[in-house]
Amino acid sequence: MAEEVPVINPEEWKPRTKVGQLVKEGKLTSLKELFDRNLPITEPEIVDILMPKLKYEVVDIRIVQKQTDAGEISRYKVLIVMGNMDGYVSFGTGKARQLRVAIAKAIRDAKMNIIPVRRGCGSWECTCGEPHSLPFKVTGKAGSVEVTLLPAPRGTGLVAGPALKTLLTYAGIKDVWSYSKGMTLTTENFIKAGYMALYNTYKFVTVMDWGRKR
Repeated sequence: MAEEVPVINPEEWKPRTKVGQLVKEGKLTSLKELFDRNLPITEPEIVDILMPKLKYEVVDIRIVQKQTDAGEISRYKVLIVMGNMDGYVSFGTGKARQLRVAIAKAIRDAKMNIIPVRRGCGSWECTCGEPHSLPFKVTGKAGSVEVTLLPAPRGTGLVAGPALKTLLTYAGIKDVWSYSKGMTLTTENFIKAGYMALYNTYKFVTVMDWGRKR
């Protein structure tokens, strides 16, 4: 179930980096501008200011154990997917003894990993020209898992596993074919491989982008 991402009060934020200071002063007003200028997200509060209406969903909760001198300590490990369902997506992980704290850590981690996703209508079976799918084939890999995403015509839907479908939904993609191999039961690697595939949509500049760079 999608939930609103908690944000900080801008007046209480004290930036610790140059990029954060630019955002605080209003010299950077959108995530698009930040990525266009090839600036890194150095503080999670930057995302709170530039894109406050993000949503997230918990896709995996596991209990992990750590061996210490006092014995084994059990902690929750949470994996979440975050996005605005309109071209920006992320994922994050967090570990803590309390589930609430683990989710908060995962949200913070996801804010630091948010990326833009290039959408389009790259299927030869569809000529609508709307950004409902992907502009071309992309592949991502994490661990033993490799995910390939291909453009699909309008109305196809998301032909993907449940975890990957959640990631694509939060990225704002409505139609796509997918192919995966490896240990896809490992949810974290499956999500990360899909994330890397979406990251690669901006790996190179297309002919359509030439005019936009002028």
